[in-house]
Amino acid sequence: MPIYLYWGDNDFALTQAINELRQSVLDPNWLSFNYDRIPPDQPDAVIQGLNQAMTPPFGMGGRFVWLVDTNVCQTCSENVLAELGRTLPAIPPESILLFTSHNRPDGRLKSTKLLQKHAKIREFPLIPPWKTEELVQQVKSYAQTTGVKLTPLAAELLADAVGNNTRQLTNELDKLRLYAGDETTSLDERAVSALVTTTTHNSLQLAGSILKGDTHKALGLIADLINNNEHPLRIVATLVGQFRTWLWVKLMMSEGEKDIKVIANAAEVGNPKRIYFLKKDVQHLSLDQLMATLRVLLELEVSLKRGADGLSTLQTQVIKLCQICH
Repeated sequence: MPIYLYWGDNDFALTQAINELRQSVLDPNWLSFNYDRIPPDQPDAVIQGLNQAMTPPFGMGGRFVWLVDTNVCQTCSENVLAELGRTLPAIPPESILLFTSHNRPDGRLKSTKLLQKHAKIREFPLIPPWKTEELVQQVKSYAQTTGVKLTPLAAELLADAVGNNTRQLTNELDKLRLYAGDETTSLDERAVSALVTTTTHNSLQLAGSILKGDTHKALGLIADLINNNEHPLRIVATLVGQFRTWLWVKLMMSEGEKDIKVIANAAEVGNPKRIYFLKKDVQHLSLDQLMATLRVLLELEVSLKRGADGLSTLQTQVIKLCQICH
């Protein structure tokens, strides 16, 4: 299939997939003739990309046309739509036309429906840091691809160390693969602890510090997260997700629910065994306290989206959150 649509916010995985696709079609000796990277600010970018994709490759190999950060699946003029409808079915097999976007395609648009019909679509999502089961599964999947054997506990430890940072995960697995050499047994948690350096604190640790009312540690974690280029809105998204989970667990506990599967379903927790630990997390807090934390987090999100300074706003609101949970 000569047409692809890649979208998602996992920039590292997305870049890897783009490079693999590009290398599969281009001859390195004819790269400058057959590779077109068209940025979104270029006039008539989509029309230009379609025209280039219809141009036969020069010399050896195929042609690769990449429409970078295109918004064709968010908004599309009638002129561009007509050109898409005319050209997409006619793209020659020796050309690859790639659309990429960070935004989810709008399924209501005719342009999206055209791409759904003619293109291979792949999503590259960044797993939310609070979805620990999915992060562990991601570690296992990447480890299998890399050829690294890990014990279940080692996989959990690695997931906790790297969070949703797939670039760091890939680097750490390469390190572990070199360490294992020809060894056929699985690496255990001791090997991971010795070799994997947890240089970044994740937002889940911040949520845990807030829940304990530990203002000093929470402020230190915020500084570390910002220094490691973690976007303030992503930090808030993690906090909202985690505190929402805690609120649902506390709400079900206050209603006398005992079945952990029912509680897990209400709190959208994939592994019911986690409920035991979540219940211990919130046993010292009231339902009103947890509801108050979400109100503060909503204020924090609104302030950041209105352009408030990330670091100072986070610091101020996190102090409030720690006081609520203290």
